[in-house]
Amino acid sequence: MPRRAARPASTNCCGAKGVAALDPIALTQALIRCPSVTPADAGALGVLAETLTALGFVCHPLRFEEAGTAPIDNLYARFGAGSPHFCFAGHTDVVPPGDLSGWSVDPFAADIKGERLFGRGAADMKGGIAAFVAAVSAFLAENPAFGGSISLLITGDEEGPAINGTKKMLEWLAARGETIDACVVGEPTNPRSLGEMMKIGRRGSLSGTITVQGVQGHVAYPHLADNPIPKMVKLLTALGSGALDDGTTHFQPSNLEVTTVDTGNPTSNLIPGSVTASFNVRFNDSFSGATLEALVRQRLDSAGVPYELKISISGESFFTPPGPLSALVAGAVETVLGVTPELSTTGGTSDARFIRAYCPVVEFGLVGQSMHKVDENLRLADLAALTQIYRVMLDRYFA
Repeated sequence: MPRRAARPASTNCCGAKGVAALDPIALTQALIRCPSVTPADAGALGVLAETLTALGFVCHPLRFEEAGTAPIDNLYARFGAGSPHFCFAGHTDVVPPGDLSGWSVDPFAADIKGERLFGRGAADMKGGIAAFVAAVSAFLAENPAFGGSISLLITGDEEGPAINGTKKMLEWLAARGETIDACVVGEPTNPRSLGEMMKIGRRGSLSGTITVQGVQGHVAYPHLADNPIPKMVKLLTALGSGALDDGTTHFQPSNLEVTTVDTGNPTSNLIPGSVTASFNVRFNDSFSGATLEALVRQRLDSAGVPYELKISISGESFFTPPGPLSALVAGAVETVLGVTPELSTTGGTSDARFIRAYCPVVEFGLVGQSMHKVDENLRLADLAALTQIYRVMLDRYFA
């Protein structure tokens, strides 16, 4: 299976000498052909490092691991040492392809059918990475001494636990004294067509597991048992009693969803000894993780039922207030496509939740309609347009 991107030609698309032109389609294909299902890298970061080194970037392969987690390969690459420093962040890891019989193509062959390029990671987000690299190559061809810095912060742990990826890379940068002035994350942000939406923030995510203990017994002798299920019903009713909030200026209302209720009971004539239920809350800036946990416990306590609760918070809500960075991205979209993107905070979490502690960050990338699905794909025209949008962003940022 191919692991290397085709070496660029000796002239760029405008005919300038020096930095070579780079085809975002070929680079996307080379990345897709590396089956980098988390935590495996499968050569994807090597493809990027080789390509970026040829463009003049200094590349730093970074591997992080800690007890109980898989080691993760990441890549930080920087061109220039001056300021301002513009960063593009993303991930080369992908989710598994699932049932291969449902695919019309090999998910890691990067086939082109008509006007679309198919493959796992095409939309999320190897196409976005290729578009940025292609935009940088064109920018450097015309602006070899622009005076600032451009970097790529690429992790192999976004689709996984996100423990040994972007968060630790940012800590590594801070320890070196490197600062980022602005960052664009290339996640697929558009629901249906390119240019519809950019993300200026994301909701936080809190997950919880409730356990209620009972006494196992025969259903014909309930007085000798203690059924925990009615108690769990009371708890879940209390937990879901009323809206969490009405939404805020930049966020939709927080929402709580019960995701599992389980006794592990294989038969119908046995009262279970315990029951567990799991839930997730996507919360806006009305809450912090701590204040939301307090509200969850308050609602559960109101049921008057003994319970155990385990809480995990994978990210706080955040947003970059509309300003220079969002205007830069929106202006580039308007110039290339003639549409004004919505400033949104919808959707799931992303690694922007880590970056926001270091610099202003927004997200803009391809159409996400097929991400994580069978026959994931991108429109070739969208890939070309996204490359143009990133190029306009660089021109204006360093102007």
